[in-house]
Amino acid sequence: MNQSGKKRGTLSWVMEFAGMNKKAYVTSVVMAIISVVAGFIPYLYVSNIIRALIEGNKDMHFYLIQCGYITVCWLVNRIFHTISTTMSHKATFGVLAEIRRRLTKKLALMPLGDVMDDSSGSYKNIIVERVDSVETTLAHIIPEVISNAVVPVGIFVLMLHVNWKLALLSLLSVPLGAVFYGLMMSGAGESFRNTIEKTKALNDTAVEYINGIEVIKAFGKTKSSYEKFIFAAKEGADCFIEWMRRCNLWQNLAMTFLPAQLLSLLPFTGWFIITGRIDGTDALLMIILTLGLVSPFMIIAGHMDNMGKMGSIIGEVVTILEKREMKRPDVLNEAITGNDIEFKNVHFGYKDKEVLHGIDLRIKEGTVTALVGPSGSGKSTIAKLLASFWDVDDGEVLYGGVDIRNIPLTEYNKHIAYVSQDNYLFNESIMENIRMGHTGATDDEVVDAAKACGCHDFIMKLEKGYETIAGDAGGHLSGGERQRICIARAMLKNAPVVILDEATAYTDPENEALIQKSVAKLVSGKTLIVIAHRLSTIASADQIIVIDDGEIISCGTQEELLKSCPLYRDMWNAHISSKDSEVA
Repeated sequence: MNQSGKKRGTLSWVMEFAGMNKKAYVTSVVMAIISVVAGFIPYLYVSNIIRALIEGNKDMHFYLIQCGYITVCWLVNRIFHTISTTMSHKATFGVLAEIRRRLTKKLALMPLGDVMDDSSGSYKNIIVERVDSVETTLAHIIPEVISNAVVPVGIFVLMLHVNWKLALLSLLSVPLGAVFYGLMMSGAGESFRNTIEKTKALNDTAVEYINGIEVIKAFGKTKSSYEKFIFAAKEGADCFIEWMRRCNLWQNLAMTFLPAQLLSLLPFTGWFIITGRIDGTDALLMIILTLGLVSPFMIIAGHMDNMGKMGSIIGEVVTILEKREMKRPDVLNEAITGNDIEFKNVHFGYKDKEVLHGIDLRIKEGTVTALVGPSGSGKSTIAKLLASFWDVDDGEVLYGGVDIRNIPLTEYNKHIAYVSQDNYLFNESIMENIRMGHTGATDDEVVDAAKACGCHDFIMKLEKGYETIAGDAGGHLSGGERQRICIARAMLKNAPVVILDEATAYTDPENEALIQKSVAKLVSGKTLIVIAHRLSTIASADQIIVIDDGEIISCGTQEELLKSCPLYRDMWNAHISSKDSEVA
């Protein structure tokens, strides 16, 4: 959005994106104009040859020279067209890369809830396929449409100079073709948006089907789930077929009449010759010039549909780019003092539903704080607010005495290491996945972190050890293995604050005990916030915060809460009972 708060138009965004490589596009347009002019000039030499033949000229040298000029023009046309196309494509690939960088940067600046409102398949479709589909149009539309629009204007001006009446009469078929073209384009925007929606639905269904294939097979839902995918695929195909069927007749008529200038020119030219209004030479020149109008005219018409599609795609991109961001300064203007964390009267809600109601909380530097409570009580929301995934609706979250909204994201991220139950590994080696916690870490430092977090032994049992590829989303590893690697990555970051949001949910008791011991060593002198359902793992925490229905109902040590907090006591007894049943 601009400074006045008004939304910018799609054309404004297109011009901005193209302006990223303005010099390359301008040069490409100049090269394209030269190419188109060079492609038209041979028509004039052909008219010279025809005129000479009519006059009975038998000088072969003259004809050879004319053919030579035609050859030179053809070479110039091809060479400059190649240069123009190469430059425009190179510029366009740079533009697409910048658009993708803006989109991915935007996602990082948006509140996590806003990002999660749309499926990952939709974002992937826009950032990869949709942006990529703009390439051909953007690379060709700027040099080719501009050049093919400029040259026909020059040709028509020349036709007006030769005989203005015939020049105007040659355009009689254009209005009719334009009418058919308008009928073809009627409703194109709505139809294209429909294809986008159906394609998104197909992408989302495909992702859902593939990710849920294990559950689908386990519960015998293969047929119903596959039918859902088939329906989405059919809808995705039918929307294109219906669009093409509706436009087919009008497109054929438009493509028939738009370039049919000779249809009206030839009869009138013959009449003008018979009545002595034009001589044969000028008549021939008019016919040649008219032929020069056809090719550029058709090229422009061929791009009109793509221009409409590009507008819709850019509109999707702009929809993301204009979404709200978490407001953060570019530079830190306040000094951060220590690593104390404080929530002051924090209110927060997802859309219209408030889930945290006036949270007041203080976490001292170097302590271990556990957040416990029933599912949906707001524990993970507090952790995500602290990790700056969202902005509070009201109140403040202070870090080192500074409101985190006044700390640049890049600076604040250095202070926080976050590991959730929904861990993610990239399709890279185990070594590189851990190293993402600290990109400058040596191999030995990565291995040390893995050993400290209980990862080393199982990693060494893998086929290629630390060079084993984790697979998409860590699919080559078990849930517990992925979790431990994520914890090692967070530990390697060496941030002063570590948040473990049910990070041991998928580890077995033996590995969980090992991780807890490792964490105790690695967080020495740091601030640790732990969210866990297994209360035995946080029994020794410096303070345990009990949360219920978005409010803090009690705070204290394990012993204090067992005496003073009925909810915690009930949770502890339930936990002990479940452990006893596991042993039995």
